[in-house]
Amino acid sequence: MRVSVIGCGHLGIPHAAAMAELGHEVIGVDVDQAKVERLNAGECPIFEIGLPELLAQHTASGRLRFTTDICAAADFAELHFIGVGTPIDADGRSYDTAQVFGAIRQLAPHLKQACTIVGKSTVTVGTTKQVTALAQRLSPAGESVEVVWNPEFLREGHAVEDTLRPDRLIAGVTTAEGEKAIRAVYAKITDAGVPIFVTDPQTAELAKGAANTFLGLKISYINAVADMCEAAGGDVSQIVDILGIDPRIGAGGMRPGIGYGGGCLPKDVRAFTASARQLGADSAAALLRAAEEINENRTTVALGLITRALGERPIKDSRITVWGAAFKPGTNDVRESPALALCQALQQAGAVVTVHDPQAVATAMVRNPELDYADDLAASLDSAELVVLATEWPEYRQADAHALVDRPANPLLVDCRTTLDPEPWRSAGWTIHQLGRPGK
Repeated sequence: MRVSVIGCGHLGIPHAAAMAELGHEVIGVDVDQAKVERLNAGECPIFEIGLPELLAQHTASGRLRFTTDICAAADFAELHFIGVGTPIDADGRSYDTAQVFGAIRQLAPHLKQACTIVGKSTVTVGTTKQVTALAQRLSPAGESVEVVWNPEFLREGHAVEDTLRPDRLIAGVTTAEGEKAIRAVYAKITDAGVPIFVTDPQTAELAKGAANTFLGLKISYINAVADMCEAAGGDVSQIVDILGIDPRIGAGGMRPGIGYGGGCLPKDVRAFTASARQLGADSAAALLRAAEEINENRTTVALGLITRALGERPIKDSRITVWGAAFKPGTNDVRESPALALCQALQQAGAVVTVHDPQAVATAMVRNPELDYADDLAASLDSAELVVLATEWPEYRQADAHALVDRPANPLLVDCRTTLDPEPWRSAGWTIHQLGRPGK
Protein backbone atom coordinates (compact mmCIF):
# COMPACT_ATOMS: atom_id res chain seq x y z
CA MET A 1 0.00 0.00 0.00
CA ARG A 2 0.94 3.66 -0.33
CA VAL A 3 0.86 5.17 3.16
CA SER A 4 1.74 8.46 4.80
CA VAL A 5 2.78 9.08 8.40
CA ILE A 6 1.87 12.57 9.62
CA GLY A 7 4.18 13.60 12.45
CA CYS A 8 7.76 12.34 12.70
CA GLY A 9 8.71 12.04 16.36
CA HIS A 10 9.16 9.16 18.81
CA LEU A 11 6.04 7.52 17.37
CA GLY A 12 6.09 8.56 13.72
CA ILE A 13 9.69 7.79 12.74
CA PRO A 14 9.69 4.17 13.96
CA HIS A 15 6.24 3.65 12.50
CA ALA A 16 7.24 5.00 9.09
CA ALA A 17 10.38 2.86 8.99
CA ALA A 18 8.45 -0.23 10.09
CA MET A 19 5.77 0.31 7.44
CA ALA A 20 8.53 0.43 4.82
CA GLU A 21 9.98 -2.77 6.28
CA LEU A 22 6.58 -4.40 5.81
CA GLY A 23 6.77 -3.57 2.11
CA HIS A 24 4.64 -0.42 1.91
CA GLU A 25 5.64 2.72 0.02
CA VAL A 26 5.88 5.39 2.73
CA ILE A 27 6.02 9.16 2.89
CA GLY A 28 6.56 10.84 6.27
CA VAL A 29 5.40 14.39 6.90
CA ASP A 30 6.77 16.84 9.46
CA VAL A 31 6.79 20.63 9.82
CA ASP A 32 10.50 20.73 10.74
CA GLN A 33 12.49 21.16 7.52
CA ALA A 34 15.84 20.46 9.19
CA LYS A 35 14.51 17.21 10.64
CA VAL A 36 13.10 16.19 7.25
CA GLU A 37 16.47 16.78 5.59
CA ARG A 38 18.23 14.65 8.20
CA LEU A 39 15.68 11.86 7.81
CA ASN A 40 15.96 11.87 4.02
CA ALA A 41 19.73 11.55 4.46
CA GLY A 42 19.13 8.43 6.54
CA GLU A 43 20.10 10.14 9.81
CA CYS A 44 17.99 9.29 12.86
CA PRO A 45 17.33 12.21 15.26
CA ILE A 46 16.18 9.90 18.09
CA PHE A 47 17.72 6.79 19.62
CA GLU A 48 15.80 3.54 19.27
CA ILE A 49 17.35 0.09 19.01
CA GLY A 50 17.48 -0.98 15.35
CA LEU A 51 15.94 2.24 14.04
CA PRO A 52 19.05 3.90 12.49
CA GLU A 53 19.72 0.79 10.39
CA LEU A 54 16.09 0.47 9.26
CA LEU A 55 15.87 4.16 8.41
CA ALA A 56 19.10 4.14 6.41
CA GLN A 57 18.08 0.99 4.54
CA HIS A 58 14.69 2.20 3.38
CA THR A 59 15.57 5.82 2.62
CA ALA A 60 18.40 4.52 0.46
CA SER A 61 16.07 2.14 -1.37
CA GLY A 62 13.54 4.90 -2.06
CA ARG A 63 10.73 3.06 -0.29
CA LEU A 64 10.73 5.67 2.50
CA ARG A 65 10.96 9.44 2.09
CA PHE A 66 10.06 12.51 4.10
CA THR A 67 8.61 15.90 3.25
CA THR A 68 7.08 19.03 4.74
CA ASP A 69 4.48 19.09 1.94
CA ILE A 70 1.24 17.57 3.26
CA CYS A 71 -0.39 18.06 -0.16
CA ALA A 72 2.16 15.66 -1.63
CA ALA A 73 1.25 13.10 1.03
CA ALA A 74 -2.47 13.52 0.29
CA ASP A 75 -1.91 12.94 -3.42
CA PHE A 76 0.40 9.97 -2.82
CA ALA A 77 -1.17 7.83 -0.10
CA GLU A 78 -4.32 5.76 0.21
CA LEU A 79 -3.95 5.44 3.96
CA HIS A 80 -2.76 8.18 6.33
CA PHE A 81 -1.41 7.48 9.81
CA ILE A 82 -1.70 10.39 12.27
CA GLY A 83 1.19 10.14 14.74
CA VAL A 84 1.45 13.68 16.10
CA GLY A 85 1.94 14.43 19.78
CA THR A 86 -0.84 14.76 22.34
CA PRO A 87 0.91 16.29 25.35
CA ILE A 88 -0.90 16.99 28.57
CA ASP A 89 -3.07 20.12 28.38
CA ALA A 90 -2.52 23.34 30.31
CA ASP A 91 -4.92 22.07 32.98
CA GLY A 92 -2.45 19.25 33.71
CA ARG A 93 -5.17 16.61 33.45
CA SER A 94 -6.33 16.31 29.82
CA TYR A 95 -4.77 15.59 26.43
CA ASP A 96 -3.95 18.56 24.24
CA THR A 97 -5.27 17.30 20.88
CA ALA A 98 -4.51 20.51 19.00
CA GLN A 99 -1.88 18.78 16.86
CA VAL A 100 -4.31 16.00 15.91
CA PHE A 101 -7.00 18.40 14.76
CA GLY A 102 -4.34 20.64 13.18
CA ALA A 103 -3.09 17.71 11.11
CA ILE A 104 -6.64 16.90 9.98
CA ARG A 105 -7.28 20.53 9.05
CA GLN A 106 -4.15 20.55 6.90
CA LEU A 107 -4.64 17.10 5.35
CA ALA A 108 -8.37 16.86 4.69
CA PRO A 109 -8.79 19.70 2.13
CA HIS A 110 -6.36 17.83 -0.15
CA LEU A 111 -8.14 14.45 0.05
CA LYS A 112 -9.92 14.15 -3.30
CA GLN A 113 -10.42 10.39 -3.41
CA ALA A 114 -11.57 7.68 -1.02
CA CYS A 115 -8.93 6.96 1.64
CA THR A 116 -8.50 5.99 5.27
CA ILE A 117 -7.15 8.11 8.11
CA VAL A 118 -5.72 6.01 10.95
CA GLY A 119 -5.22 7.73 14.28
CA LYS A 120 -2.24 6.49 16.31
CA SER A 121 -2.06 9.27 18.91
CA THR A 122 -3.35 8.74 22.43
CA VAL A 123 -6.57 10.75 22.81
CA THR A 124 -9.59 11.35 25.01
CA VAL A 125 -12.60 9.13 24.41
CA GLY A 126 -14.85 10.69 21.77
CA THR A 127 -12.03 12.11 19.65
CA THR A 128 -12.54 9.71 16.73
CA LYS A 129 -16.11 10.91 16.27
CA GLN A 130 -14.97 14.53 16.21
CA VAL A 131 -12.06 13.80 13.84
CA THR A 132 -14.37 11.92 11.47
CA ALA A 133 -16.86 14.81 11.32
CA LEU A 134 -14.09 17.34 10.69
CA ALA A 135 -12.27 15.28 8.05
CA GLN A 136 -15.44 14.50 6.09
CA ARG A 137 -16.60 18.12 6.26
CA LEU A 138 -13.29 19.55 4.99
CA SER A 139 -12.46 16.87 2.41
CA PRO A 140 -13.61 17.01 -1.23
CA ALA A 141 -14.06 13.22 -0.90
CA GLY A 142 -16.59 13.76 1.90
CA GLU A 143 -17.92 10.56 3.46
CA SER A 144 -15.51 8.48 1.36
CA VAL A 145 -12.87 9.40 3.95
CA GLU A 146 -12.80 6.66 6.61
CA VAL A 147 -11.38 7.19 10.10
CA VAL A 148 -10.03 4.32 12.23
CA TRP A 149 -8.45 4.65 15.66
CA ASN A 150 -5.48 2.35 16.09
CA PRO A 151 -3.67 3.25 19.34
CA GLU A 152 -0.01 2.32 19.65
CA PHE A 153 1.41 0.28 22.53
CA LEU A 154 5.09 1.01 21.93
CA ARG A 155 7.69 0.73 24.64
CA GLU A 156 10.35 3.36 24.08
CA GLY A 157 13.62 1.58 23.45
CA HIS A 158 11.68 -1.23 21.72
CA ALA A 159 9.61 0.82 19.24
CA VAL A 160 10.77 -1.01 16.10
CA GLU A 161 10.23 -4.45 17.63
CA ASP A 162 6.85 -3.45 19.05
CA THR A 163 5.67 -2.10 15.68
CA LEU A 164 6.79 -5.07 13.60
CA ARG A 165 5.98 -7.75 16.18
CA PRO A 166 3.36 -6.31 18.58
CA ASP A 167 1.56 -8.45 21.11
CA ARG A 168 -1.79 -7.15 19.81
CA LEU A 169 -3.43 -4.66 17.46
CA ILE A 170 -6.56 -2.65 18.18
CA ALA A 171 -8.75 -1.04 15.53
CA GLY A 172 -11.68 1.16 16.46
CA VAL A 173 -13.88 1.20 13.35
CA THR A 174 -17.38 2.25 12.32
CA THR A 175 -17.56 0.73 8.81
CA ALA A 176 -16.56 -2.42 6.96
CA GLU A 177 -14.40 -0.31 4.62
CA GLY A 178 -12.36 1.01 7.56
CA GLU A 179 -11.82 -2.48 8.91
CA LYS A 180 -10.75 -3.72 5.47
CA ALA A 181 -8.14 -0.96 5.18
CA ILE A 182 -6.61 -1.60 8.59
CA ARG A 183 -6.46 -5.35 7.97
CA ALA A 184 -4.73 -4.72 4.64
CA VAL A 185 -2.01 -2.44 6.01
CA TYR A 186 -1.23 -4.86 8.85
CA ALA A 187 -1.69 -8.08 6.83
CA LYS A 188 1.89 -9.32 7.28
CA ILE A 189 1.67 -8.80 11.03
CA THR A 190 -1.68 -10.51 11.49
CA ASP A 191 -0.67 -13.32 9.12
CA ALA A 192 2.21 -13.99 11.54
CA GLY A 193 -0.33 -14.68 14.28
CA VAL A 194 -0.66 -11.32 16.02
CA PRO A 195 -4.27 -10.92 17.24
CA ILE A 196 -6.29 -7.90 16.13
CA PHE A 197 -9.17 -6.62 18.24
CA VAL A 198 -11.76 -4.87 16.09
CA THR A 199 -13.86 -2.63 18.32
CA ASP A 200 -15.89 0.54 18.23
CA PRO A 201 -13.78 3.74 18.40
CA GLN A 202 -14.59 4.57 22.02
CA THR A 203 -13.41 1.13 23.18
CA ALA A 204 -10.15 1.56 21.26
CA GLU A 205 -9.63 5.03 22.75
CA LEU A 206 -10.25 3.80 26.31
CA ALA A 207 -8.10 0.67 25.85
CA LYS A 208 -4.89 2.65 25.43
CA GLY A 209 -5.49 4.75 28.52
CA ALA A 210 -6.53 1.70 30.51
CA ALA A 211 -3.39 -0.24 29.55
CA ASN A 212 -0.92 2.51 30.40
CA THR A 213 -2.75 3.43 33.57
CA PHE A 214 -2.68 -0.19 34.74
CA LEU A 215 1.10 -0.17 34.28
CA GLY A 216 1.27 3.03 36.31
CA LEU A 217 -0.87 1.44 39.02
CA LYS A 218 1.38 -1.63 39.09
CA ILE A 219 4.55 0.47 39.41
CA SER A 220 2.99 2.64 42.12
CA TYR A 221 1.76 -0.42 44.00
CA ILE A 222 5.16 -2.10 44.21
CA ASN A 223 6.75 1.22 45.17
CA ALA A 224 4.23 1.50 48.02
CA VAL A 225 5.20 -2.04 49.10
CA ALA A 226 8.89 -1.04 48.89
CA ASP A 227 8.16 1.81 51.30
CA MET A 228 6.55 -0.68 53.70
CA CYS A 229 9.65 -2.89 53.43
CA GLU A 230 11.85 0.11 54.23
CA ALA A 231 9.86 0.69 57.41
CA ALA A 232 9.59 -2.97 58.44
CA GLY A 233 13.02 -4.24 57.38
CA GLY A 234 11.54 -6.55 54.75
CA ASP A 235 12.98 -7.38 51.31
CA VAL A 236 10.86 -6.12 48.42
CA SER A 237 12.79 -8.16 45.84
CA GLN A 238 11.62 -11.37 47.52
CA ILE A 239 8.05 -10.05 47.64
CA VAL A 240 8.23 -9.38 43.88
CA ASP A 241 9.30 -13.00 43.33
CA ILE A 242 6.49 -14.25 45.58
CA LEU A 243 3.84 -12.13 43.84
CA GLY A 244 5.26 -12.62 40.37
CA ILE A 245 4.91 -16.39 40.42
CA ASP A 246 1.13 -15.94 40.61
CA PRO A 247 -0.12 -16.12 36.98
CA ARG A 248 -2.89 -13.67 37.85
CA ILE A 249 -0.30 -11.03 38.73
CA GLY A 250 3.06 -11.60 37.01
CA ALA A 251 6.38 -9.92 37.78
CA GLY A 252 6.54 -7.75 34.64
CA GLY A 253 6.59 -4.07 35.54
CA MET A 254 7.02 -4.78 39.27
CA ARG A 255 10.49 -3.38 39.88
CA PRO A 256 10.46 -0.83 42.71
CA GLY A 257 12.28 2.39 42.04
CA ILE A 258 11.89 6.13 41.64
CA GLY A 259 8.73 5.95 39.59
CA TYR A 260 7.54 6.04 36.01
CA GLY A 261 8.21 8.84 33.54
CA GLY A 262 8.46 9.51 29.81
CA GLY A 263 6.00 10.84 27.29
CA CYS A 264 3.20 8.32 27.91
CA LEU A 265 2.56 6.96 31.40
CA PRO A 266 2.48 10.27 33.33
CA LYS A 267 0.10 12.00 30.94
CA ASP A 268 -2.02 8.87 30.36
CA VAL A 269 -2.57 8.27 34.07
CA ARG A 270 -3.49 11.94 34.55
CA ALA A 271 -5.85 11.99 31.59
CA PHE A 272 -7.44 8.64 32.48
CA THR A 273 -8.00 9.91 36.02
CA ALA A 274 -9.66 13.01 34.60
CA SER A 275 -11.82 10.85 32.31
CA ALA A 276 -12.97 8.80 35.30
CA ARG A 277 -14.04 11.99 37.07
CA GLN A 278 -15.83 13.29 33.96
CA LEU A 279 -17.68 9.99 33.61
CA GLY A 280 -18.78 10.12 37.25
CA ALA A 281 -16.67 7.10 38.27
CA ASP A 282 -15.47 8.75 41.48
CA SER A 283 -14.10 5.62 43.16
CA ALA A 284 -12.01 4.84 40.09
CA ALA A 285 -10.74 8.41 40.03
CA ALA A 286 -9.73 8.19 43.71
CA LEU A 287 -7.81 4.94 43.10
CA LEU A 288 -6.01 6.38 40.08
CA ARG A 289 -5.17 9.61 41.90
CA ALA A 290 -3.62 7.59 44.71
CA ALA A 291 -1.29 5.93 42.18
CA GLU A 292 -0.29 9.37 40.89
CA GLU A 293 0.48 10.59 44.41
CA ILE A 294 2.71 7.59 45.11
CA ASN A 295 4.61 8.23 41.89
CA GLU A 296 4.95 11.95 42.59
CA ASN A 297 6.50 11.15 45.99
CA ARG A 298 9.26 8.87 44.67
CA THR A 299 11.87 11.65 44.45
CA THR A 300 11.33 12.40 48.15
CA VAL A 301 11.68 8.70 48.97
CA ALA A 302 14.94 8.50 46.99
CA LEU A 303 16.29 11.60 48.74
CA GLY A 304 15.55 9.93 52.08
CA LEU A 305 17.54 6.83 51.07
CA ILE A 306 20.46 8.99 49.89
CA THR A 307 20.39 10.96 53.15
CA ARG A 308 20.53 7.75 55.19
CA ALA A 309 23.36 6.42 53.02
CA LEU A 310 25.41 9.58 53.61
CA GLY A 311 24.98 9.23 57.36
CA GLU A 312 26.25 12.29 59.20
CA ARG A 313 27.39 13.99 56.02
CA PRO A 314 24.83 16.47 54.64
CA ILE A 315 23.72 16.43 51.02
CA LYS A 316 24.83 20.05 50.78
CA ASP A 317 28.26 20.28 49.12
CA SER A 318 28.43 16.50 48.61
CA ARG A 319 29.79 15.41 45.22
CA ILE A 320 27.19 13.01 43.83
CA THR A 321 27.33 11.13 40.53
CA VAL A 322 24.00 10.03 39.06
CA TRP A 323 24.00 7.13 36.62
CA GLY A 324 21.12 7.66 34.23
CA ALA A 325 19.30 10.61 32.67
CA ALA A 326 16.79 8.94 30.32
CA PHE A 327 13.44 8.04 31.85
CA LYS A 328 14.14 4.37 31.04
CA PRO A 329 16.90 2.34 29.32
CA GLY A 330 16.95 1.91 25.56
CA THR A 331 16.04 5.51 24.67
CA ASN A 332 17.48 9.01 24.81
CA ASP A 333 14.09 10.44 25.82
CA VAL A 334 14.25 12.53 29.00
CA ARG A 335 10.63 13.73 29.13
CA GLU A 336 9.42 13.63 32.75
CA SER A 337 12.51 11.60 33.63
CA PRO A 338 12.53 10.53 37.30
CA ALA A 339 16.32 10.44 37.08
CA LEU A 340 16.56 14.10 36.10
CA ALA A 341 13.92 15.05 38.68
CA LEU A 342 16.17 13.44 41.30
CA CYS A 343 19.21 15.29 39.90
CA GLN A 344 17.37 18.58 40.19
CA ALA A 345 16.28 17.82 43.76
CA LEU A 346 19.87 16.93 44.73
CA GLN A 347 21.19 20.14 43.21
CA GLN A 348 18.51 22.19 44.95
CA ALA A 349 19.62 20.56 48.21
CA GLY A 350 23.14 21.86 47.54
CA ALA A 351 24.86 18.80 46.06
CA VAL A 352 27.38 19.02 43.24
CA VAL A 353 25.80 16.69 40.66
CA THR A 354 27.49 14.92 37.74
CA VAL A 355 25.31 12.89 35.36
CA HIS A 356 26.28 9.97 33.13
CA ASP A 357 24.03 8.20 30.62
CA PRO A 358 24.95 5.87 27.72
CA GLN A 359 22.66 7.69 25.25
CA ALA A 360 20.85 10.64 26.81
CA VAL A 361 23.60 13.10 27.78
CA ALA A 362 22.90 15.35 24.80
CA THR A 363 19.14 15.47 25.33
CA ALA A 364 19.55 15.91 29.08
CA MET A 365 21.93 18.84 28.57
CA VAL A 366 19.25 20.63 26.55
CA ARG A 367 16.66 20.14 29.29
CA ASN A 368 18.96 20.61 32.30
CA PRO A 369 22.05 22.61 31.24
CA GLU A 370 22.73 23.55 34.87
CA LEU A 371 23.97 20.02 35.68
CA ASP A 372 27.47 18.64 35.01
CA TYR A 373 27.77 15.70 32.59
CA ALA A 374 30.30 12.96 31.86
CA ASP A 375 30.52 10.80 28.74
CA ASP A 376 32.78 8.14 30.28
CA LEU A 377 31.39 5.80 32.95
CA ALA A 378 34.61 5.38 34.91
CA ALA A 379 35.52 9.08 34.70
CA SER A 380 32.08 10.00 36.01
CA LEU A 381 33.11 8.54 39.38
CA ASP A 382 36.21 10.65 39.88
CA SER A 383 35.97 12.46 43.24
CA ALA A 384 32.38 11.27 43.76
CA GLU A 385 31.37 10.80 47.39
CA LEU A 386 28.26 8.84 46.45
CA VAL A 387 26.92 7.20 43.28
CA VAL A 388 23.20 6.97 42.55
CA LEU A 389 21.84 4.51 39.98
CA ALA A 390 18.72 6.24 38.62
CA THR A 391 18.12 4.56 35.23
CA GLU A 392 18.52 0.80 34.89
CA TRP A 393 20.74 0.66 31.79
CA PRO A 394 22.47 -2.72 31.22
CA GLU A 395 25.79 -0.83 31.16
CA TYR A 396 25.36 -0.26 34.89
CA ARG A 397 24.15 -3.77 35.71
CA GLN A 398 27.12 -5.22 33.82
CA ALA A 399 29.73 -2.77 35.15
CA ASP A 400 32.86 -4.25 36.74
CA ALA A 401 32.51 -3.35 40.43
CA HIS A 402 36.14 -4.30 41.16
CA ALA A 403 37.51 -2.12 38.36
CA LEU A 404 35.50 0.89 39.51
CA VAL A 405 35.97 0.67 43.27
CA ASP A 406 39.05 2.93 43.37
CA ARG A 407 37.52 5.72 41.26
CA PRO A 408 35.15 7.42 43.73
CA ALA A 409 36.35 9.12 46.89
CA ASN A 410 34.10 6.75 48.82
CA PRO A 411 32.75 3.55 47.17
CA LEU A 412 29.14 4.19 48.21
CA LEU A 413 26.30 3.32 45.81
CA VAL A 414 22.57 3.95 46.14
CA ASP A 415 20.57 1.78 43.73
CA CYS A 416 17.28 3.65 43.27
CA ARG A 417 16.06 1.14 40.68
CA THR A 418 16.64 -2.04 42.71
CA THR A 419 18.28 -3.50 39.63
CA LEU A 420 21.77 -4.54 40.77
CA ASP A 421 22.82 -7.82 42.30
CA PRO A 422 24.33 -6.34 45.48
CA GLU A 423 26.74 -9.17 46.32
CA PRO A 424 29.39 -8.54 43.60
CA TRP A 425 29.46 -4.87 44.57
CA ARG A 426 29.79 -5.59 48.27
CA SER A 427 32.49 -8.18 47.65
CA ALA A 428 34.40 -5.56 45.64
CA GLY A 429 34.34 -3.17 48.61
CA TRP A 430 31.31 -1.04 47.82
CA THR A 431 28.67 -0.09 50.36
CA ILE A 432 25.35 -0.46 48.54
CA HIS A 433 21.87 0.67 49.52
CA GLN A 434 18.68 -0.30 47.66
CA LEU A 435 15.06 0.82 47.92
CA GLY A 436 13.01 -1.61 49.98
CA ARG A 437 15.88 -3.98 50.69
CA PRO A 438 17.71 -4.25 54.02
CA GLY A 439 21.48 -3.88 54.01
CA LYS A 440 23.53 -7.02 54.59
